[in-house]
Amino acid sequence: MQTVLFHDTIFGPIHSRRLGISLGINLMPNDGKICSFDCLYCEAGFNAQGPGHDGISPRETVKRQLKHKLEQMHQAGDKLNVITFSGNGEPTLHPHFDQVVHDVIMLRDRYFPEAKVSVLSNSTMAGKPEVAKALKMVDNNILKLDSAITATMRLINRPASPNVIPQGIIEDLKQFSGQCIVQTMMLRGQWEGQHIDNTTEAEIEALIAAYRQIAPREVMLYSIDRKTPAQDLEKVPLDELKAIGARIEKATGIPVQVN
Repeated sequence: MQTVLFHDTIFGPIHSRRLGISLGINLMPNDGKICSFDCLYCEAGFNAQGPGHDGISPRETVKRQLKHKLEQMHQAGDKLNVITFSGNGEPTLHPHFDQVVHDVIMLRDRYFPEAKVSVLSNSTMAGKPEVAKALKMVDNNILKLDSAITATMRLINRPASPNVIPQGIIEDLKQFSGQCIVQTMMLRGQWEGQHIDNTTEAEIEALIAAYRQIAPREVMLYSIDRKTPAQDLEKVPLDELKAIGARIEKATGIPVQVN
């Protein structure tokens, strides 16, 4: 079974196809996965692998390790485009996420003031005031919305809570308006006898309506690029993604980045 990708709290830098030279922060366990979604395409594997034994990284550990890495990179004259919260699960589940964000911004300003701070989030915690406040502090607040139709979202993202529905996520994301980027994974395939396709006419129209409500500064469309835990998933071709992106941009006036 596919398992966790990141075995360190601070990892990289790596080259991100969307963000550039990125130093990663994994707030979740280094030997397990904790997430409020269990997405069919998650590169870190399914939640069934368990949370491991290392536990969530304490705030002081994150701060100490990040300071050490940034000092090394600064002294070596390395380049850095972005510091990205990602890793083995949902970063905003960290009990002190807002404080960690404060530390990261402080260290970024000291060592690489030109670098951006990004958060890749599945949006499930965006309704919490302390999480929302922290997300408004970062440069790239990148929030997931893979479908605006409940049945499709439940099939692709498999939320841990039955209360998580697209309209609730949309309502939470509206508070950010131009302070967020909405990221949507486009895919097709099969899972346990059910057909998956969020590129249909109904799906695109629902997403367009959602993007209009959220009014993000940008939409990121992408498709599968690496091995996925669900094996019968299909990557959407780039030319098709570009056509969908052009349609969304024309309908909403929101810039669309296609990768």
